[in-house]
Amino acid sequence: MSRQNAPIYLDHNAGAPLRPAVRETMIEALADAGNASSVHGHGRRARGRIEAAREKVARLCNAKTRAVTFVSGGTEANMTALSPSWQDQGAPVYLDKLYNSAVEHPSVMTGGRFAVADQVVLPVDSSGLVNLDKLEEAARGAEPGLISVMAANNETGVIQPLAEIGDIANRCGHFFHVDAVQAAGRMTIDPDAWKADAITLSAHKFGGPQGIGAVVVRSTARVPSALMIGGGQENWRRGGTENVAAIAGFGAACDAALEEAADTRHLIRLRARLETGLRAVCPATVIFAETADRLANTSCFAVPGISAETALIAFDLERVSVSSGSACSSGKVSVSHVLTAMGVEEGLARCALRLSMGWNTTEDEIDRFLELWPKIVDRLNPEARHKAA
Repeated sequence: MSRQNAPIYLDHNAGAPLRPAVRETMIEALADAGNASSVHGHGRRARGRIEAAREKVARLCNAKTRAVTFVSGGTEANMTALSPSWQDQGAPVYLDKLYNSAVEHPSVMTGGRFAVADQVVLPVDSSGLVNLDKLEEAARGAEPGLISVMAANNETGVIQPLAEIGDIANRCGHFFHVDAVQAAGRMTIDPDAWKADAITLSAHKFGGPQGIGAVVVRSTARVPSALMIGGGQENWRRGGTENVAAIAGFGAACDAALEEAADTRHLIRLRARLETGLRAVCPATVIFAETADRLANTSCFAVPGISAETALIAFDLERVSVSSGSACSSGKVSVSHVLTAMGVEEGLARCALRLSMGWNTTEDEIDRFLELWPKIVDRLNPEARHKAA
């Protein structure tokens, strides 16, 4: 297939393509029978695959192996962590409030297992960063609660000041959860540096399989109450027979992701190439949170007067997959709650496109996108190319 006709995938934040090494690992696991709770040879081999993967996830997160609990994905991981009921040093602890930012993923914005009335939503600035003064004001003197802030935003790539948030949580006597779903493989993950009591992951964001994630705690003496109750799997933290093949694939993806997180220069170059090209086509291009610390793989931008929904269709017809600033479960483009919280005017927010790159993105793919973009702009709103920034 020629370069002009080859499909291009630039939506890694929604889900990255499966890595070849992950596929091979999963095929091996699928070919082998065995329930990991069985004591015979087949069961022990299944158990071995799970524990080998647990070590790799722990290494990715700079955590202890026994701190890793496998769950069905990012949403279940967040639901597990967002609990008002925890065990701390063997004693039950009941957390009073959930404090989360206004730019969290929907699985956090819905409050997890906290009642809506017990949720405190914290404002962000124009770059999408949590207002630390407002956080400390809300947290100081309050009954122990749970602060939940994502490591990096799925739409803009903005990285939150996690160490500072962890300091506030620790100083004010609150527990701290970090949704690290977008961070894994793209930046260093360190619950000790963040003072995070729990972090959550999803394998398919960095080249692992869909339908597998993890809750990783800083100390096994401080854990959220189980969401899935059944047998004694996962040290009684998550009932249900383990998905051995998916867990093995998760571990394989972690090996590559750890190496990539240590050196993001390739992605930084690709993003710079992209954003320079966007401005060359349309000087009025708005790059959201441009001056903030962002994930190297993510660019969220808009050209006033060019609807994201229309642009998405145009790119899809060219076999290029990108995303709008936000997409609901039905696949329809909606106004991004993230951009709204950042104070972006609704009309501009409806023009937001997101490109997210990953382990297999090439310069040729970025160049192909930049070849198509002026043609699409000329078709949708030719005046946009002549407007000043």
